[in-house]
Amino acid sequence: MPSTYDIVVIGSGPAGATTARVAAENGLRVLLVDKRQELGAPIQCSGAVSRHALEEVGVPITEEFIQEPIYGFGIYDHQGSASIIDYRQMKPDEYGTGDGKKPLGYVVDRRRFDRYLMTLAERAGVETWLKTEGLGYTPNGSDSCEIRLRRFNEDITVKAKVLVGADGLQSQVGKWAGLRTHIKITELASCLQFVVDRVETSGLLEIITGHEWAPGGYAWVFPKGHGYAEVGLGVICTMTDKNAQWHLDHFLQRSFFKERFADSRILEIQGGGVPLAAPLRTQYADHLILVGDAARHVNPITGGGIHTALSGGLIAGRFLAKFLTTGQPATAGNLKSYQDAWLEKLGDKMWQLYEEKTQIFRTNDLEERDRQLYRTMSSYFHPESEYKKI
Repeated sequence: MPSTYDIVVIGSGPAGATTARVAAENGLRVLLVDKRQELGAPIQCSGAVSRHALEEVGVPITEEFIQEPIYGFGIYDHQGSASIIDYRQMKPDEYGTGDGKKPLGYVVDRRRFDRYLMTLAERAGVETWLKTEGLGYTPNGSDSCEIRLRRFNEDITVKAKVLVGADGLQSQVGKWAGLRTHIKITELASCLQFVVDRVETSGLLEIITGHEWAPGGYAWVFPKGHGYAEVGLGVICTMTDKNAQWHLDHFLQRSFFKERFADSRILEIQGGGVPLAAPLRTQYADHLILVGDAARHVNPITGGGIHTALSGGLIAGRFLAKFLTTGQPATAGNLKSYQDAWLEKLGDKMWQLYEEKTQIFRTNDLEERDRQLYRTMSSYFHPESEYKKI
């Protein structure tokens, strides 16, 4: 007889771990599985997350995963002109290092952060299996579904009322259900970053726009503390005939930042694909929902996904805890209300950002495109922006 759970979550990134924890905190029996042995690896993200995002989902802020506090942003155009948005200066009573003041956000160690999120889930009662691969799922009428897993080279079948796909970009779980998870190459950024040392930083996330440095995307410098930093960029492959490493080397050697990195050493190279696309139009099927990157819950302007993953996990966990007490069958028609809840709380603004991004890159005038992206980034991170909490 297969083991039976209320929900099974495949993928233990921020979205999956948060969905599992919140569901368990609300009384559900939850299994969380991940095919990796080391969570947070390979690192494909710069690790920036706002304090608001952590507080919103109930993640205690601890030195266990924090590398550097963040107090604002430096947004640069292609020539080096900067818009400095330093919350320590704009709102000195709220942001800073003194008594009663807090950072705006943090750069986190993704390995430690993801492990911490799983630990929180385990403390809430979630059963966790690492080195466990999902193989497929089969809905069994209106009652449950069977999920086929492979653990320690042994095939296992478990049952659940709902399967949650949190397995990242181009989700296999979504494909099992026939959902359209394919992403167009024109909306997939190829990202690469170096971890370097001997860099002066000032508590700001620095973002550099301009097609000369990062066609279709932007470059960044994020502090990691103690003289370390992440310097990277994302490019759209259809907008350049060079790869991401060529552009990153070009940025380090030729840009207005070159003197800053003159004595730096490259200690680690990290990279991967990041969607700059719209959310999936359908994020549910019979006995199945998608969260996080699997549902393209990624900010289409910045490519940031930690905040949207955490918030989406909170929405999904609460929804499932409430839905499964109603006794309704977990059909696609009934689970559509999950997507409706996500759209109301987060998704509608992400669709607006996607339309804004599309408008920027609709023009073939590269200089105008650069100007629009610089203005958009500068306004996006301003304290009065309606999007600053996405």
